Amino acid sequence: MSDPVAVSAAPHTPPLRTARIRRWAAVVVAANIAFVASWLLAASWQGARYSVTAHTISDMYAEHAPGGAFLVVVITLCGAATLLFVRLSVWPALRAAGRPALVGTILLATSIYGLGDLLTPFEREACRQADAGCSASDQLANAGGTLDNVLSTAGVFSLIAAGFFLAAAMRRLPAWQDWARPTRWVATGLFALLLLDGLSNAVELDGLAERLLAAAGAAAFCALAVGIRRRTAGTR
Repeated sequence: MSDPVAVSAAPHTPPLRTARIRRWAAVVVAANIAFVASWLLAASWQGARYSVTAHTISDMYAEHAPGGAFLVVVITLCGAATLLFVRLSVWPALRAAGRPALVGTILLATSIYGLGDLLTPFEREACRQADAGCSASDQLANAGGTLDNVLSTAGVFSLIAAGFFLAAAMRRLPAWQDWARPTRWVATGLFALLLLDGLSNAVELDGLAERLLAAAGAAAFCALAVGIRRRTAGTR
């Protein structure tokens, strides 16, 4: 007996819309590769006092951080690409699932990879902990540090919640049903990494935990984009 809540995607997608869905899926893959590469590269010019295991990515684009503008530009562009991907690829691909798809895409757009990254120019902390005289509380002394702290925390929770709603949406679509369980596991894994990030402060591994979480989230976006491209290949 078929699942009573299962619905199928629109069988006839206009070619131009299909091309747009696939195009922005490809763009977000490139954007996430650039995102990860940017903070891996930026660590090389932070100086001897900076530690990738102890200090966060945000430290590298704090006010007066060496080469901070580079990360600000790259991450902001990645945020814009993510928002367009959510609107022009994720939503059209899953909209037939109804409310779970709508809520999931909204949460994805407001996550740390979407709205959080787009607002990077306004999230520059007051100083780097790698610099003498800068503590965690000193970093939050300006509006940018406070905004970064709020948007980062809320944005990660939004990303995790989006995973569960998108999994529910996928369960309703025959073409996506085999992705529902893996998507829930990805969301659970991201939550586990968030807990690890919270515990890492005690052992001064903030930077490492944050990088693991950032890389995992980027990989999740790439996987979703690849899934969308495969499911729209050859459709009309």
